[in-house]
Amino acid sequence: MPIKIGVPTEIRDGEQRVALVPDVVKRLVKLETEIAIQSGAGHAAGWGDTDYAEASIVQDSGQLLSEADITLMVNPVTAEQIDQLKEGSVLIGYLNPYSDLQRFEQLASRNISAFSMEMIPRITRAQAMDALSSQAAIAGYKAVLLAAGLLGKFFPMLTTAVGTVRPSKVLVIGAGVAGLQAIATARRLGAIVEGYDVRAAVKEQVESLGAKFVDVGIKAEGSGGYARELTDEEKQQQQDILARHIAAADVVITTAAIPGRASPRIVTTAMVEAMKGGSVILDLAAEGGGNCELTRAGEIVEHNRVKISGPVNVPSTVSNHASELYAKNLLNFLELLIQEGSITINLEDQIINDSLLTHAGKIHNATLQEKINNDQGAES
Repeated sequence: MPIKIGVPTEIRDGEQRVALVPDVVKRLVKLETEIAIQSGAGHAAGWGDTDYAEASIVQDSGQLLSEADITLMVNPVTAEQIDQLKEGSVLIGYLNPYSDLQRFEQLASRNISAFSMEMIPRITRAQAMDALSSQAAIAGYKAVLLAAGLLGKFFPMLTTAVGTVRPSKVLVIGAGVAGLQAIATARRLGAIVEGYDVRAAVKEQVESLGAKFVDVGIKAEGSGGYARELTDEEKQQQQDILARHIAAADVVITTAAIPGRASPRIVTTAMVEAMKGGSVILDLAAEGGGNCELTRAGEIVEHNRVKISGPVNVPSTVSNHASELYAKNLLNFLELLIQEGSITINLEDQIINDSLLTHAGKIHNATLQEKINNDQGAES
């Protein structure tokens, strides 16, 4: 029998993405699968039910979840949805393995093999499955547009009949995927751009995009493509140099976030107070507490005539392309998981093993099990 893949409508408030798009559905059908889409799942991203010609449309989410051999989602599964999943089935999506830990014990009790897209290892072979990177690129692009909408200035230099308007100065803090896309977008809009990252190795990437690299004399390369935590002395050195560049900027875009950890505080209140009136801080790390001390997730606050914006779920605001990229990430992962018409969970494969959180009725991921044990110990 063909493998049944189910895609429910996302239930997070404001979520506009969908896990599969019509073009990817067509490709999955060739893997000997049957696709079921909940009615309306793609509407917010621009696809109606009739666009999913290769899939069956299901009205009831409970029915869809209970019949699917593989369930694909964008946002973390809820406890209610876990109860509806087919026992022994596969779940793939963002699972947020750093909070609501009881969900994973619930998944294990239902013998669900749960794969977390956040846990895809950052290795060359897995690049086409790296949803964190695909969605971060979208967030970096949109961050610049959001900042431009808040700034009371042009980004590019303009020559008018009454004189020349100088270009805005943009400082991007964090040169990962989101930061590099923000740098590229700000440059395309004509701003003078600086980029900063504690990982000195990204200097060439920043400069290749036409931006100036802010060098604070610290090398903080860590594992997995992320930066290591700075010492107190390094943090002070970083802040002293960054303060001058932040004060000169019209727009500061911060992107320093590490999944599962609080966002590092980089922009202090004193730095904000040294900025020019009308300047903007766009904090992409708001959901982790923010890189700026004054950031409030989901809000725009004003301090000393500086606007600080902490948008959440930014990729969802570019729902069509965000869904396309995410669906292709899932497709590439499924091509690894589905072999010769059957689901094959090969624990010898690093991509499979690292992203698998629960399997065979147990917590499979050792780090997650440790977190659950610590959480239970704290409650007792």
